[in-house]
Amino acid sequence: MTDTDTPPGTSPDAAPRRLTRPDGATIAYHTVSGKGPGVIFVHGFMSDMTGGKALFLEHWARRNGRAFVRFDQRGHGVSDGRFEDGTISAWADDLVQVIDHLTEGPQVIVGSSMGGWLMLLAALARPERVAGLLGLAAAPDFTEDLMWSEFDAAARARLARDGVVHVPSDYGDTPYPITRALIEDGRTRTLLGGPIPIHCPVRLIQGMQDESVPWSTAQRLLDRLESSDVELTLVKAGDHRLSELHDLARLERVLTGLLGALE
Repeated sequence: MTDTDTPPGTSPDAAPRRLTRPDGATIAYHTVSGKGPGVIFVHGFMSDMTGGKALFLEHWARRNGRAFVRFDQRGHGVSDGRFEDGTISAWADDLVQVIDHLTEGPQVIVGSSMGGWLMLLAALARPERVAGLLGLAAAPDFTEDLMWSEFDAAARARLARDGVVHVPSDYGDTPYPITRALIEDGRTRTLLGGPIPIHCPVRLIQGMQDESVPWSTAQRLLDRLESSDVELTLVKAGDHRLSELHDLARLERVLTGLLGALE
């Protein structure tokens, strides 16, 4: 689920601004001023706002005079909090806080991996503000379908006993913690079990060689969305990151087309 790519020639800004949540925790973010609809990038699980797609979109926004926000969810990057304390509900609320306090007018949310789940939850919470969605290897329900369902009996027993189980990372030597709270909360926020009452335009891009999120998830999401304006792009050789130069060019084309349809 992680998404930690950074393309050559890019570097993260060293001085993010901070949004203080109602509970006092702060969310680190960067913004670009410009025209609307604005664009918000939502990173994936155990990733942050310095990944290649986030920086690419910021550069694109600057070139095109487009309002843009990228941010670190709590427990990720340089935002407050411990990753182990995070849940889908908490991270979705971070996105809602960003919409409410850092943006004006209609927004298009670009969600990568877990960010694709969070963008759907935000669209349900703020339908009047979310004008469009673009999912990159969107992973709704991943805590249930791609974690819990894959745990063997021993892992499930450890989770029940200790409240946490450590699983290998695809992107490093350090295993990452999956908490009982994450699994149990995720179970309350699943979407693919029935119709999803989102009616704005939605674009989905999914690699068919994705070893983290099966491309069938994108097909299920397309089928469940109530919107009549949903397009799915399957990339036969695409992986989970979708961050090669040709992937970024495709992202730009799809996002530009979506914004053009909204303006």
